[in-house]
Amino acid sequence: MRASGASVHDAVREIITHNRSLYDCVKMGIANYTALAERIRPAVERQTGAPANPNTIVVAIKRYADSFGGRAAAAGEPPGGSLRDARLSLTDGVVGVTVAARDLDGDPLEAIARLAGAAGGGYEFFGVSGSFVLIMEDADGARGVLEGAGGRGRLSGGLAKITITVPGGHTHSDIVSYVAELLHGGGIELVNAFFGHDAVTVILDERDAARAYDLLRSQS
Repeated sequence: MRASGASVHDAVREIITHNRSLYDCVKMGIANYTALAERIRPAVERQTGAPANPNTIVVAIKRYADSFGGRAAAAGEPPGGSLRDARLSLTDGVVGVTVAARDLDGDPLEAIARLAGAAGGGYEFFGVSGSFVLIMEDADGARGVLEGAGGRGRLSGGLAKITITVPGGHTHSDIVSYVAELLHGGGIELVNAFFGHDAVTVILDERDAARAYDLLRSQS
């Protein structure tokens, strides 16, 4: 998910992508764009950090809906679409730790980096609307981060991550939309998705990990 300051278009894309019922309605063309814009406006404003004009949200929804019809064809892409030439890696048994920036002492970025570093093991962290999310490969380390934050946070276990390293020419938001479409079609739900410098990290239930990985690999 994006941190505060996202554009309206990116916020709308992300909100719909991560809500299965909204996603299906928009894809099938049965959504009332005006009503949907009013429904998601509070979430859009949280992500953008500013008031959002309903008409601007409607335009963003329509752009998102239009992308279903010709995303790959318009780009002249084969069925592999947005995952062509992408590199994928799967890590299961990961744990998510979410800590609000306001609950960290001193500079939040320095504090979360210090806690994660002290915990050891592999980890990634992302800024998400006033919070930090750490994806950690060591459960004890994740609990250590939570304890270091005074127990103020949330621990999520039973997860897996698929890291998708993409070549130039693809936007990360398009990758997330494409991946969500593939996984939705396979009956697999995303838990979350994060944009890194040169990769997209997809978080999902560990029980779905192998099937999701095989599905995405078949399109790369």
